[in-house]
Amino acid sequence: MKDEKIKILCTLGPASLNKKFLRFAKGKVTLIRLNMSHIEIKNLPSIIKFLKKNCNIPICLDTEGAQIRTKVKKSINYRLNQTFKIKNKSSNFNLYPSNVTKLLKINDKLDIGFNDLKVKVISIKKNFILLKTISAGLLSSNKGVHVINRSIKLNFITEKDEKAINIAKSFKIKNFALSFINSTDDIKKFNKLLKNENKIYKIETRKAIKNINEIIKSSNQFLIDRGDLSKETTVELIPYIQRKIFKISKKYKGKKIYVATNLLESMIVNKYPTRGEANDIFNSLEMGASGLVLAAETAIGKYPRESIVFLKKMINTYFKYKTNY
Repeated sequence: MKDEKIKILCTLGPASLNKKFLRFAKGKVTLIRLNMSHIEIKNLPSIIKFLKKNCNIPICLDTEGAQIRTKVKKSINYRLNQTFKIKNKSSNFNLYPSNVTKLLKINDKLDIGFNDLKVKVISIKKNFILLKTISAGLLSSNKGVHVINRSIKLNFITEKDEKAINIAKSFKIKNFALSFINSTDDIKKFNKLLKNENKIYKIETRKAIKNINEIIKSSNQFLIDRGDLSKETTVELIPYIQRKIFKISKKYKGKKIYVATNLLESMIVNKYPTRGEANDIFNSLEMGASGLVLAAETAIGKYPRESIVFLKKMINTYFKYKTNY
């Protein structure tokens, strides 16, 4: 695989959704990613129009998928053993999709976002659910929620996803990513929904890892989302899981694996990456990554252009020196 064949997927957000960045990204970025977890459906048409007018980089619509997320009016830092309510109309905190509260049970443990907040369901009433913190942390809006103790069955896409897909198709967008796949059944449903489009399947759940052999067999493009996967499993398992996925993919021809999350996390606030990040990128390429994904680095980071420049440098460095050791 030559260096120009390594894809760079760049997530757009407040830091990059502008003409200056799009001009810079031309010729450097393979796909620009629209993350529907952070885009309101009413804004999607105008965003696509803006992109179509100001750049020729292909767009990839990334679905919300089967994930529970927070809806919070005001961010709050909760201490250990504090209690608070969800579900009732006046509460500060609710869950999305809205029907997910009906699926919760007493003693369920929820891991919320990436700020250590964990809560336990201690009471379920008609108009509210009472939670108690078992690990202190920040509660804020639009954060992923993982049920630690069991699996909750959600539809493979949300109503918002369906609307977003229809809008994207009306603009002739050809690239789509399905978040939180659990089985080949999810892949079949997405293939049926998007018969002729280019599709990427995101591996980020315990169930996906359990069914990983069948999943890899069933399609050609996959993305390892190490962020949500680390919440579904544990952080220390991510290096093993990543290597396991690459090992399985090499049993078959034509499989492409993209690696996402924390590639250049420090560059959200710093102009230069860490040595560990450089090593992580090199390792991912050495394992056989067909593409690398920038998320917060380009969506909300201070140095989106510098992040892309460094990623390109790492790709070039890998191909220059890979045969010398």
